[in-house]
Order: sequence, then structure tokens, then C-alpha cells
Amino acid sequence: MPSEGLARLNIDLDALADNFRVLTAEAAGAAVAPVVKADGYGLGAVAVGRRLWAEGARSFFVARLAEGEALREGLGPERAAAIHVLDGLTTGTGPRFVAAGLTPVLSSLPQISAAATFARNLGRPLTVGLHVDTGMNRQGVTPAEAHALALSTDRLRGLDLELVISHLGAGADPADPHNRRQLERFAAARALFPQARASLAASAGIFLGPDYRFDMVRPGVSLYGGGPQERPDARLKPVARLTAPILDIRTVRRGERLGYGAKVVLEQTTRVAVVGAGYADGVIRAARGGGYAWFAGARRPLLIVNMDLLAIDIGEAEAQIGELVELLGAHAHLDDLAAAAGTVAHEVLVRLGRRGERVYIGQDAPPLGELSRRG
Repeated sequence: MPSEGLARLNIDLDALADNFRVLTAEAAGAAVAPVVKADGYGLGAVAVGRRLWAEGARSFFVARLAEGEALREGLGPERAAAIHVLDGLTTGTGPRFVAAGLTPVLSSLPQISAAATFARNLGRPLTVGLHVDTGMNRQGVTPAEAHALALSTDRLRGLDLELVISHLGAGADPADPHNRRQLERFAAARALFPQARASLAASAGIFLGPDYRFDMVRPGVSLYGGGPQERPDARLKPVARLTAPILDIRTVRRGERLGYGAKVVLEQTTRVAVVGAGYADGVIRAARGGGYAWFAGARRPLLIVNMDLLAIDIGEAEAQIGELVELLGAHAHLDDLAAAAGTVAHEVLVRLGRRGERVYIGQDAPPLGELSRRG
């Protein structure tokens, strides 16, 4: 039982490595550049990055400049990875990119102008990526802007454009025709910059077939166990396992109510286990009523989820105070919890709380002392 009855999050680096190998095989020769933004999807970017480096990853993607700086420091000088920052470069941030050896992925004309000006002042080329918007309408220069940039002799001066990327908006649905439209737009944009490598596919896109893989793929959620089609995928192993102890067992009569708001009314007399975890630990409140936990060899319906406690229906199962319930893991699937909460696996992972114990297992697991220093 965890100390003080706390929830416990096991982060399995061996499972992470297995998923990386599955994705590498699926990528069929394209470079695999893990996405470790949002602190490695909430699981620790440095620990994740170190293990993936050991498995052969040489390029990584983060969202924020500060994330890139932290990853560079955490990887250490012996791991000379390429770290791409998806937010790009804005005025005044150039020296930080150079100091940390980071590559900005430029996504707007003002960013390109700021990067070119910085490179001229720097006196040497600045390595950059370029994000082209092919239909997600979130980040990236338009195809027309990309075409104008390719024809310009001045706007990219001083910039070493080594990568062109885009992002699929409907990759989790292979039947969506928008995927093919985005692919065609990206192929046209890529042709404008033949000297640069190309990357379109994230986790879902990797599984859409060879046309989508280009030179580099950027897996995120599937590295951590999330299925590429937002449902459990047997090829991928769960990396995060969240457990918590039973604090109380009670029989609640038919017609009684549970939790806040008196909205959960039991339709039959029910044996309820009260478990020491809640939405403060990452079990999203909206999952009640459709989500489940795993206990005594079976799925147990989530009845309520409060900040610190949740309740499950344990039926006639034998149970003792202190026994552990799996809330996320091999039997309580990440994608199932996400679906029950009306969200995606990405959100479930990044919402995992830090109140309970976090334990890394597997090869290259960082020492507990180092974990406490890194928060």
C-alpha cells in the first residue's frame, strides 16, 4: 500500500520503449521524433527523453521555449539531440534559442521576419523549421504564403530551413477525406522547399500509410499508450498505471444518494468501495457514470468522482481496506477513461496529479532523489 494511503502513479519506461519500437517499425524508415511537450504528456519529459534517446531517438519536439530549455538541460551535453520548438521564435527570444541549441518551428510571417533579422545580426545562419497550415487552421503559414516565401530572395535570407511540417486535423479517423486533402496540400508545400526534410504525421498519421510518413514522423500520445484512433490498441502498452487504496467499504441501500449534488441515486442496494483518489489525482470527474476501475479481476463502474475520493461498485467481490484499485493501466484503459469523460487520452495524461507517489520503473528509471528535485 502506498505511504499515507496515497494514490500511486507508476511510469513504465520499458513500456514506453516498446511503444517507440512499434512506432518505429510502423514508420518504415522515416525518422521517429518523439513529442515530449507538456512535460512529456505529464509523465516527465526528461525521464522520457533520456529513455527514448537510449532507444535511438535523436530529434524531439516540444511546444514552449522553456520546455526546450529544460529538456536540453535534463538530457545533458552527452545527448546532442535536435530539439524543435513548435511555438517558433518571437522577437527577443533568439539568444535563448542559440544558447540552448534549439530549433524554432516558424509558423507566421512575423516570426519569419523576426528570425531572419536575428540571424543577420547573429552573423551566421539560423537553423529553423517551417510550419505550413494545410487545413487545420491553428498554426502555420498559408500555402499561398509558403509559395511567396519560396519565390522570395530576401525573406528567408540567413535562415537554414531544414524541416517543413504540417499537422493533420482528422488523423484519428482514417475514413475522413480531409486527411487526403491535407496530404495533397502538404505535398505541394513540401515541393517548394526541396532541400528541407518533411514531416506531416503525428501518432494517428503514422498508421494512415506510407504516403503520410515522408521523412520524419512525430508521435505523441501513442508513445504513452494512447491508441491512434482514440480507442485501445493492442499493439501499444500502457505507460502510466494509476492505483489507489480502498479507504472504506459500505453497503448503500436502493434509493440512497451518493456524493455532491444528490444527482447519483442508486437503483439497487450496492456494495460501494470508497477509494483514495479523485480528480485532484487525474481521474476526470466527467468519467463517472460511464468509466470504470479494475478490481478483483473485473471492471467496476465509477459511481462518483470527487476531488479526493471516488466510489466504485464492487458487487460481491471480496475486498479489504487498503487493497489497491487500478484506475488507469493495463486493465483500466487510457482511451476508455478518456471516452467516458468525453475527452481524449492526451488530456487524461496531462491532468494526472502530483499529490500521490510517482515511481519510474524499467531500465534507465531516474533515482527517487532526482525525481524529487525535478518535482
